[in-house]
Amino acid sequence: MADKEDKNEEFKKAPKFPKSRKRRKEEIEILAKERLKKRRPEIAKKRVFVPAITAIFLLLLGVYAAIVSTYYQSTDDAFVEGRIISVAPRVSGPVVSLLVDDNEPVKKGDLLLEIDPNDYRVKLEQAEAKLAEAKAKLKISTHDVSKNSSNVNQALDDTESAKSKLDFAAKDFKRYSDMYKTGVVSKQDYDRSSKEFEVTTANYRSSTNRKKAMQSELDSSIATTQSVEAEIKRLEAEVEQDKLNLSYTKIYAPADGLIASRNVEAGNYVQTGQPLMAVVPKEVWVVANFKEGQLTHMKPGQKVTVAVDTYPGKKFKAHVDSIQRATGAKSSLFPPENAVGSYVKIVQRVPVKIVFDEDYSDYNIVPGMSVVPRVKIK
Repeated sequence: MADKEDKNEEFKKAPKFPKSRKRRKEEIEILAKERLKKRRPEIAKKRVFVPAITAIFLLLLGVYAAIVSTYYQSTDDAFVEGRIISVAPRVSGPVVSLLVDDNEPVKKGDLLLEIDPNDYRVKLEQAEAKLAEAKAKLKISTHDVSKNSSNVNQALDDTESAKSKLDFAAKDFKRYSDMYKTGVVSKQDYDRSSKEFEVTTANYRSSTNRKKAMQSELDSSIATTQSVEAEIKRLEAEVEQDKLNLSYTKIYAPADGLIASRNVEAGNYVQTGQPLMAVVPKEVWVVANFKEGQLTHMKPGQKVTVAVDTYPGKKFKAHVDSIQRATGAKSSLFPPENAVGSYVKIVQRVPVKIVFDEDYSDYNIVPGMSVVPRVKIK
């Protein structure tokens, strides 16, 4: 409106003369140039002021970034981590009882589910019966060992007695033989001593053979006893294993936490080692993957503020717990092989474990969430 009024005033003040169309067009151009001259100082001011403000803002932003990078290190490659305990059966069978549901809190030792125990109970009873039978055999074998041991002792005494009689008969025969040669004794006495020597020799041989037989029977009974004892140990181990298998039909919570990833229902037949569900403890921490150049002044114990994406505006207090002794790529399943001709240097990242210092139980912070930690390094 002001420009329009100025324009009217200029037209009023203009000299009066007969106007042609060409003349009128020239006057309009002259007036437009005059208005443009009046506005140029204002435009020039804006062209200087706006860039100056922008430059100052960028300068302050750069100073702030330099200060922050000097005293703090931050990364958005960070996530919440936690323990995820997989629950799997140690025996197979149909599930007869399921006592938990998804996301349900449990305490350590709570019964989660039960597998049909009947087959394992029957197997345990069979093993216990075999063990009882083996123990009865052991008693018989032990009795045989005792009996054969007595027989061996008796045979040993008989052998010693026969040996004594043989020695005496041998000396007596030698004496009579010498006297018979000199004619002191009769042939009858000589024959009697000779016969006595032969009889005692046969008795000694018989007692020796009997002793060997008794010793063999004793060794056999001892070996049988040892075999039965070994069988008893095997059966006792089998009974213990069957007891364990029977106890494994009941699966308990390994720790406090929440049920997650449940993929079993009552009536399902489960196999040994099959993942059924997971227990996620409430304890969590942060693993931040900092660039290797950011770790120059970073060390355990430094203060950290953690921003969780789920709770914007909330800053959690934490501290650096530890720094992994290998880069993430080096500790992966397939570490890189850098001894190749096409090598290109890539900035590596090192996992840093950050532990919360304040209570976060009122917040739903679970493994896998994205966070942004900021470590105060100076």
